[in-house]
Amino acid sequence: MDSMRERFAPVVTRLLDEDPRVAVVLAEIGLAGFEEALRRHPDRVINVGIREQLLIGAAAGLALTGLRPVVHTFASFLVERPFEQIKLDLGHQDAGAVLVSAAASFDWPAGGFTHMSPGDVALLDTLDGWTVHVPGHPDEAATLLRHAVATGDDKVYVRLSEQANAQARPVDGSRFHTVREGRAGVVVAVGPLLDPVLAATEGLDVTVLYATTVRPFDAAALRRATDTAGTDVVLVEPYLAGTSTSAANDALAHLPHRVLGLGVGRRELRRYGSVDEHVRAHGLDARTLRERIGGFLDVREGPRVRARV
Repeated sequence: MDSMRERFAPVVTRLLDEDPRVAVVLAEIGLAGFEEALRRHPDRVINVGIREQLLIGAAAGLALTGLRPVVHTFASFLVERPFEQIKLDLGHQDAGAVLVSAAASFDWPAGGFTHMSPGDVALLDTLDGWTVHVPGHPDEAATLLRHAVATGDDKVYVRLSEQANAQARPVDGSRFHTVREGRAGVVVAVGPLLDPVLAATEGLDVTVLYATTVRPFDAAALRRATDTAGTDVVLVEPYLAGTSTSAANDALAHLPHRVLGLGVGRRELRRYGSVDEHVRAHGLDARTLRERIGGFLDVREGPRVRARV
């Protein structure tokens, strides 16, 4: 199976061919995937070099002329380094763009902490009006990329990952989807963490919701799930732990409830290691998730729960 990032350039190249509004802005990273697109559309494939603030500023300028810029680099260089430009050039000017990241939380451990960005979604959460997609499979990434480009002039962040679930699920760019139904709590699995969550909750009487669009947060789906599963909620996110706890709390503000946010911890891991080692160190492997989810929901082996495809 090819990766989400390997899908990125072919999908966006087709969009360049199909839609004269689409432009691509790069900062060296990912340029090789657009060599043919650069030959066909030299005026709409722009490489600004290793200048991430200019990357966002150029995208905002293109948006203000009526184009739909797709902007790509590693998450730490796309969201964190040029955050002021995201805030002012895009947000303050109400200019839309599609930011597409790679290697966010710890997808390239050998790159060190400079190439990790577990706080990217939390940082964007401080700004108004951003849609955030977190696909869990390359097919979902292709669908959500097309959806992001087609959504008028909105501000959209698409978070690609080297980690992926074994199978794609239907995604529509807005709703959470019910994968399992139970009665002893709700677990929201975000993007590539669905498979570990399904393994962790096998045999447990819990509802599992699958989220690939996390902003806007699908409060209605969470409320519907709690009608039968109760108001104990666990969020399992592939970025900073607790990023969506306030959104879940707001969704259930009218009810007594508890929320546990699981994800990447704040403690900096100073050894490169492997992706799997980082997953285990942050407690996002299936075994540790089962312990933490089961302990919080006080649920053990129970009746077989209904599964949805």
